[in-house]
Amino acid sequence: MRVVIISLMCWLTATPLAHAQINPQTIQPNTTMADPGANWFMLVAKPAGYIFDATTGEMQGMVSISGMTPAVQPSMERREFYNASSFYSRGVHGDRTDILSIHDFENLSPIGEIEIPAKIASLNFQSYIGLMSEGKHVAVANISPALSMSIVDIEERVFVGEISTPGCGLILPVDNNDFLTICADGSLMLIDLDDNGREQNRIRAKQFFDVHDDPIFDHPVPTSDGWLLFSHGGKAFDVTVENDQIKVSSAWNLVTEDEAQENWWPGGRQLGTLHKDLGLFYIIMHQGDQYTHHEPGSEIWVFSTHSQRKIATIQLENPVTTIMVTQENEPLLIVSESGGATKVYDALTFKHQRTIEGPSAALFLDL
Repeated sequence: MRVVIISLMCWLTATPLAHAQINPQTIQPNTTMADPGANWFMLVAKPAGYIFDATTGEMQGMVSISGMTPAVQPSMERREFYNASSFYSRGVHGDRTDILSIHDFENLSPIGEIEIPAKIASLNFQSYIGLMSEGKHVAVANISPALSMSIVDIEERVFVGEISTPGCGLILPVDNNDFLTICADGSLMLIDLDDNGREQNRIRAKQFFDVHDDPIFDHPVPTSDGWLLFSHGGKAFDVTVENDQIKVSSAWNLVTEDEAQENWWPGGRQLGTLHKDLGLFYIIMHQGDQYTHHEPGSEIWVFSTHSQRKIATIQLENPVTTIMVTQENEPLLIVSESGGATKVYDALTFKHQRTIEGPSAALFLDL
């Protein structure tokens, strides 16, 4: 017993000395993110938007989003990110609250939120959110199942109101604080907003596609002066708005008759992307039967929007689902494979540059 007591006393007296040799941990200040540079992009994969530098492959930061966030919208002028999010009071059930969440560029921290109607469309489509041309209002797409748009004033941080758009979905911002939306009858509708973000007029264009025979993909691509729309059957349309008049070009072919005979069709998630200045349109293609428009592609076809002709074919080692071209003078093509890998290619020579480890992308967003 005496030996035990002596040993215990030695341990008790030695313990403070041992503890005194441990240096206290210091908390490092958070590192702020620099302004997005050349070839920076966001990889959206719930529950976060991961910011990468495609030139180096290094991750620069992360924006937290909800499991129901459809997409993220940046404002380069205000240096803020916006995303529509849904939350339930009991995690997966209970009272639902929808908000437009605002994060700053510097710290990627939430700096504000505006409550909006609890009916946001939650599938991953970039055109479920849109920043208007004046930079003051953000529109968020709703499905309840009725279609509508929530308008938020991001300067005053207030919900402006809800605009009913029966049978018409997606948000395609154009000049003068207006936006287009694609309708189920094969037409486009223009919603004209006033300076306060309230609807003051709407204009419906004539039908230009048949939703049953050859529907338009719900991934429209912005151009330098409007939007590029393309169909399941491989037809492309240039859309512009001038003096409140919607102008839709004649269809031009992404798929020739011979290629159609070989069952080549567009397909994937975010399957098309355009370099605005160079007029280069990249689209994921696969061979398959009808209704395979969600299938990943084995090739990427490159078109000149100036000549409306295919100028290159990129054959891929693995099927891809999502692509995006950066808007630099020396652009990079960001590709998400169906297995989850994100690969970076030179968008002009098509040479593979690097593979970025990370989650599988639902969407890419150029910063």
